[in-house]
This record gives sequence, C-alpha cells and structure tokens, in this order.
Amino acid sequence: QVQLVESGGGLVQAGGSLRLSCAVSGRTTSSFVMGWFRQAPGKEREFVATITSSAWTGDSTYYADSVKGRFTVSRDNGKNAVLLQMNSLQPEDTAVYYCAARVGYTPQKSNANEYDIWGQGTQVTVSS
Repeated sequence: QVQLVESGGGLVQAGGSLRLSCAVSGRTTSSFVMGWFRQAPGKEREFVATITSSAWTGDSTYYADSVKGRFTVSRDNGKNAVLLQMNSLQPEDTAVYYCAARVGYTPQKSNANEYDIWGQGTQVTVSS
C-alpha cells in the first residue's frame, strides 16, 4: 500500500524559506506523477507544483504562477521522497500543504481530482 507522509512545515517570517518533504512508501516516486497542493482556511485546495519522470526526458516540473521563481520541486531518490523548496515566503503562502500522487500520465496535472493518493498535510505559516 502506498503512503505519503509530509514533513517540514512550520512558522517562518516573510522572506524566509522552508523545505517540505514528502516521503513515499510502497513504490518509488518515479512511478507517479507527484504534486504539491495547498489549502488556506476558507479557500479551495489549489495547485502549487508537480514533477513527473520520463525515461526519455528525465524529470519535468510545472508550477503555479503564484509560486514560479520562488518554489522548486525535486526528487530525493536516496530517500524516495519529493521535496518542495520554498523561498521568499509571503503571508499569502500560509496554508496546509499536501503531497499527492497519481499513477499514469494526465494532461491535467494541476487538477487535484486527477490524483489518487494524498498525504495528511503539513502546516506552513508565514508571519508578516
């Protein structure tokens, strides 16, 4: 059974950085399309970033416009985990961050409904 466990959340001042980790058990991360989503209080869950693996092209990444240039998604193959490095954090980045996995390609990788497996979430709070 595949499980996703997020860690690395916390409280940080505006302009600071955090690195989230999503540990995957049961299968290697390259078996999935891996995504990061977030949900702020009173708001819908929104797409943050995704990473997919291809035997021909390697990893490809895709970001929401709101985090592009500040966040970086990557794989840690040694730990079978997916990382989300978050820099220049702003109060509007405050949310519960979720890791998600999907088996098989989807052209709608920013759509949360396309993902099959979810972690429990980790809280990120950015103070002004």
